[in-house]
Amino acid sequence: MILLTGATGLVGRALLDRLLGAGEDVRCLVRDPRRLGPNRVRVQITMGNLANPFSVRQSVRGVDTVVHLAATIRDQPTGSIEELNAVATIRLLREARQAGARRFVFFGAVGASETSPARFFRAKALAERAVLSSGLDATVLAPSIVYSPGDAWLTLLHRLSLLPWMPVSGSGEAAYQPIWAEDVAAGAAQALRNGSAGGRRYELAGPQTLTYEEIVRLALDAWGRRRPLVHVPLPVVRRTLRLVESVSGEAAFATWEEAGLMEIPMTTPKGTGDAEALGVEPKPMREVLGLPPDG
Repeated sequence: MILLTGATGLVGRALLDRLLGAGEDVRCLVRDPRRLGPNRVRVQITMGNLANPFSVRQSVRGVDTVVHLAATIRDQPTGSIEELNAVATIRLLREARQAGARRFVFFGAVGASETSPARFFRAKALAERAVLSSGLDATVLAPSIVYSPGDAWLTLLHRLSLLPWMPVSGSGEAAYQPIWAEDVAAGAAQALRNGSAGGRRYELAGPQTLTYEEIVRLALDAWGRRRPLVHVPLPVVRRTLRLVESVSGEAAFATWEEAGLMEIPMTTPKGTGDAEALGVEPKPMREVLGLPPDG
């Protein structure tokens, strides 16, 4: 039995399809089973969330492998970024060990560091350290920025592109190696098939190194929209989003924490090497968005 957290997320949905297609028995820890779509009748379900010790304990009973994708880049009513990314992972590890689980696959992030200026990356780094020192057969998959056509991030950019000019937070110079969610899921599925590889860390990256500004321009090309880019100074972004958060709360279209992430590079010198070691040849973002190859 495999426990999958984050099954309704970008990578989680793609990975769940692969696991079920391979005939695996899967249990999902979810708050709303309806978000699983048709797969909700093909899996075991534990209702709850990672902030609830009881639901975590219930979710790992009889489980051999835990695949922990669930994460948040903004504070939630159930807990802060630190609580839901770091503390919850440590709790899940403890309960998994006590329940007799053997393997633990964790989704970190390229560039995560305990000294990062971003709370999300600091929390991910703490969680990763706990996973690798847990004594379980642990594997860490650390992707660069993950995307898929129609995801929340690209949808926000698409809405912003309706303006006569396209706002870009800060300098737009932070570099990424964007990787398609389907390619990440394929790598995760292969890591599970590989069997014991305790202590292994894979950095998953796409074949293109793009700045945030270049990603925005690529998206505009894919949508056939010509817009001048306007760089918005970070102090202005901070004040604006703090106001939006105070008025809209959970419904805010973006938070300052999320905007700040777009100033932090997420690249690996390994390039696509680790993805290829898992049998995946990541597609360029241009191809996934339906654009012709460069040149």
